[in-house]
Amino acid sequence: MASTAPNRSAPLDRAAFVRTMRRVASSVAVVTTDGSAGCHGATVSAFSSVSADPPMILVCLLSGSRIAEAVAANGNLCINVLPQDRPDLANRFAGRDDHLVQDRFSGVDYYGVRGAAPQIDGATIFSGLVEQIIPAGSHSIVICHVQSVRDGCAAPLAYLDGSYHCVVPQAIPAGVAGQNAGGTAP
Repeated sequence: MASTAPNRSAPLDRAAFVRTMRRVASSVAVVTTDGSAGCHGATVSAFSSVSADPPMILVCLLSGSRIAEAVAANGNLCINVLPQDRPDLANRFAGRDDHLVQDRFSGVDYYGVRGAAPQIDGATIFSGLVEQIIPAGSHSIVICHVQSVRDGCAAPLAYLDGSYHCVVPQAIPAGVAGQNAGGTAP
């Protein structure tokens, strides 16, 4: 099959791109930070591992947003992957309750010391220090060197096509499970 070079002269329709991206499921996480720029948190869905050696993750934040500015100034962050029973926290840190509460952390159980990124109780945690921030379109890619992790031991809350979903495990056919040693999805 012959491949064709991308047509760089015709811009991609933004609405088609956004519509298609909505069909990609992702875990829902709250990125938190604390330090000289204050304690902040925001819901994100663009988060991924980068490397196991050394342990690194990335998160994409809207450039110029409060959370992007605070993470850059504080130099630390925590990715709190929410369990599937906590869409309320996803909504809270997405700002949907800002008209009801002055502080998004009010009433939220979390761990940590002052100046360290808060770790939300029950979430799967990836906490560390900012290594690099790369501008990319409307967002900034924040690369973080992970210092600590905690398995929340619960299925993650997922986001797909504008709503939250629960992950439903499916059996992997016999003989296929051991073929995934390279770290890629089956």
